[in-house]
Amino acid sequence: MNAKFIFLLILLTSLTACENGKKKPIVENDHAKISELGDDNSIYGLLNTKCYICHSINSESHDVIIAPPMAAVKRRYSRSYRAKENFVEAITKWTMDPKVENALMPGAVDNFNVMPNQVFIEEEIRKIATYIYENELEEPYWFAKHQKEMHGNGMRQEKNRRNGNNF
Repeated sequence: MNAKFIFLLILLTSLTACENGKKKPIVENDHAKISELGDDNSIYGLLNTKCYICHSINSESHDVIIAPPMAAVKRRYSRSYRAKENFVEAITKWTMDPKVENALMPGAVDNFNVMPNQVFIEEEIRKIATYIYENELEEPYWFAKHQKEMHGNGMRQEKNRRNGNNF
């Protein structure tokens, strides 16, 4: 009986230890559609492991993030690239070769620096960009308030645009 109890205790400890300290994003789109690129859940997994590491949705505030939230990236790229093909191409091109002179979000570059070069598989980035285009993205809880403060009314948006703050 003691051996069974010890085994059960070790098993429970192991299972709970794997989850401690990990914040999992809440998936708002539980019934994601299957796209021609594959299962959206596996693409969301790519987004989670390749993008949300820096573009975190679990950050405490704008002051502690290391990159703009993906919702901000989507919003900015959507304004410049309305067609899906153009949006996907622009996100892919930037991600595969980020350079300050090609930044669509100079305000974000000023705040966070240019995105470092990463070793990505281009087809995975295209899948992620397509997913971003086709789906609503999670936002950090503070994001809506930040957006309103920074970009709230037309006058402030115009001032930010003139100053190069596009995020």
